[in-house]
Parts: sequence; structure tokens; C-alpha cells
Amino acid sequence: MLAGFSACALACLPAPACAAERTRLVADTALEIEQLDPIRRAVEAAVPEVEIAWRRDSTGIVTDRMLAERDAPQADLVLGLAATSLLRFEAAGLLDPYRPAGVEALRPFFRDPTPPYSWTGMDAYLGVICFNTEVAARHRITRPSFWRDLLGPGLKGRIAMPNPAASGTGYLLVAAWLQTLGEEAGWAFMDALHENVDAYLPSGSGPCREAAAGRHAVGLSLDMRAAAEKAAGAPIDIVVPLDGTGWEAEGFAVVAGRPHLALARKVADWAASREANALYARSFAIVAFPGVASPSPVYPPHAEARMIRNDLDWMARNRDRILAEWARRYGAKVRAR
Repeated sequence: MLAGFSACALACLPAPACAAERTRLVADTALEIEQLDPIRRAVEAAVPEVEIAWRRDSTGIVTDRMLAERDAPQADLVLGLAATSLLRFEAAGLLDPYRPAGVEALRPFFRDPTPPYSWTGMDAYLGVICFNTEVAARHRITRPSFWRDLLGPGLKGRIAMPNPAASGTGYLLVAAWLQTLGEEAGWAFMDALHENVDAYLPSGSGPCREAAAGRHAVGLSLDMRAAAEKAAGAPIDIVVPLDGTGWEAEGFAVVAGRPHLALARKVADWAASREANALYARSFAIVAFPGVASPSPVYPPHAEARMIRNDLDWMARNRDRILAEWARRYGAKVRAR
């Protein structure tokens, strides 16, 4: 698919920026589009020998593509992808065992816990409810406090949720309900929720954008998108349910077997730095480097305290099984791209 693209086209760069002396590194990512250019520019300033070419898509699509390419990887780096995906890549032998310089300064939560060290966390994001107060007032919908509050008849057809097969946010929500409620009760909850869902969208940000625009009363989404929409003036409340919410760490890794490992490792060193984490903190309230985060004034102050006890390894090992069952039950409402 990429064979017909030049390095400049792939990186979305103007032709003059493609200096001949730079080495092009392909970076797979699920970062938000608005994050890509600032991070690319910062990497290329810190490691001037490289030119970053992004391959961006939703978490599930990036994950499945990289696993499909395992015999002939096309990416040099993974820079901004769910830790559960990185755990799968690690198990498949796709990652270069590299411990970036300075990683000891990061919060332990964001370091690969199993040898050989292969990936490092950047940030964490969590599931929230984007609740449009104007739509709610028109239809006399009560603000939810718990996940079960989404099951009432007043919300029938008024909820948008991410498709967990495409979206990391969608998967963290599903995995959290199964972990906290148990498998039987978790699927029963999702059966009831499905009755109120209008559509499952292909990205984690999409449902909050829908709610912010008033097309749905409720969008199940991620905290960073909710804060961005509210800061931009959208009439939404950001609800972090009192019964706890799922979350995911996002991280980076060097891909094994590629021709420019030394340069990719230099980028990994930068990605673990305080400077890099300050850049992540522009978008995320929870980042790996201590003392760097500066959450938006509209970000819910209790969000981190409501993160559930989450088993990322369980999420990685059970992803295929869970998604197959989810698609069987709810696939009829998946909205295509």
C-alpha cells in the first residue's frame, strides 16, 4: 500500500523539508492527528539525523497491521500505541530489547515489567462519559454518575461508543466492564447498553465529538478528547463514573530486525526524556515523567483516583477472544469509516 509514496508524502512533509542526509524512520502510531506534527518536529530537532514518517490509524488497525507484517516489518518504531498492543508485539518477538537512557526516572507504572525490557510508557488515558447538558435538558435526561445509569430508557438511541475492534478506548471500556463485573455480568451489562447505543464508531475520539456537537446525548470516549472538547466550549460534562473506569497506558518501542536500529534507539532515548514528556503533557493529564503533567483546568481532578485495578497482560492475552464475542453480539451497529 505504501510502495507508491515518497518519504515526504508519507510523512506529510513539503518536499524541501526532506533533507537528503536524513534517514527516514517509519513510526507506527495511534496518536491523535494534532499531536503528530509537534512530536515529529521535536524528534527531528533532538535527533537531526532522522526524518519521521508516520503511519497513523486507530489502535486496533495499527495493531493488526503490525502483527500481519511480522515476517517483514515495515515500521522502525512504534511511537504512541496501547501498552496492551506492545505486550502482544513483545510476545511475538517483534520488539528490539532496548532500555532507553534515563528510563529509571520514569514512574514504575510506565516501565516494561518483564525481561527483556522492550517497551516504555509515555502516558495513560482513561474512559469517560461525554455528557451533552443541552441535549440532556431538552430531553430531560439525568446526568449519569455510574455506568449503570446509561441503561435507562431515556437514553435509547442517544449513545455513541467506540468500536473496540478499531479503537483502544473502546477496548479498554469493554475490558474494564468484564474485569470489574465478571464475565457473565459484564456481557449482560453490555447487552443492556447495546439497546441504547445508536452506533459504534471507528475511533475513541469520535463519540465525544458527536456528543460535543449535539448529535448524541452521550459519547463514551477518552479523557484527553473530552477535556479538549470542553475547553473549546462544547456544552459537555466530563463524567468519570463513581464505580471506576478502565484505562490504558500508551507507549513506544523499537521494532526488531530493521536496518536503522541505532537511530531508532536514539529516538527512543528522546521519547523517555523529560522534554518529550512535557510534550505529551500538552495532551495527556497522566504522563510517565514525574512532576511534568499539567492538566487542563476543565480536567476532572478525581479521574486518576477512579482508575480501576487493571490487568494489562490479561487485556493483551484475551483481546482476540473478547473482540470475537463482542462482534458476534453487537457488530450490527458498527459504523464503517
